[in-house]
Amino acid sequence: MPSNFLTKEGFQKLQEELDHLRTVKRQEVAERLHEAMEGGELIENAEYEAAKNEQAFVEGRIQELDVLLASANIIEDNGKTKKNDAIHVGSKVTIKEGNFEAETFVIVGAAEANPREGKISNESPIGKAILGHRLGDTVKVETPGGTYNVKIIKVG
Repeated sequence: MPSNFLTKEGFQKLQEELDHLRTVKRQEVAERLHEAMEGGELIENAEYEAAKNEQAFVEGRIQELDVLLASANIIEDNGKTKKNDAIHVGSKVTIKEGNFEAETFVIVGAAEANPREGKISNESPIGKAILGHRLGDTVKVETPGGTYNVKIIKVG
């Protein structure tokens, strides 16, 4: 089973989602199914079909979270990389590409990546490219849209 990198915060957030799905959401879906079954002919009952689809989604997400959390590798030092350390999952990094404005983000596992919150995946083109590099390095980033260079201007 492959390991998934998660911050303590990300692990907690996913654990809370799992708990909510198991306790609250399952009960809500079960009540919807019960009401739909009392509504008459199940073959032509759109509410029953919608409730069954939602139940399948909820159960699938529960299974997905179970596997993800069971194989989670918790990142202990979220963002606390020292200047001379190699960049790793959990590092907070600022990069600059050419004349564009500098960007700062934390490298996280794919499960909690959210670029809008400044969290990029270690599996993304930038994440993959800068892992193992250090402050001051210029790194080549290969994307489906082309290749470009970024300079690592701050770590930590």
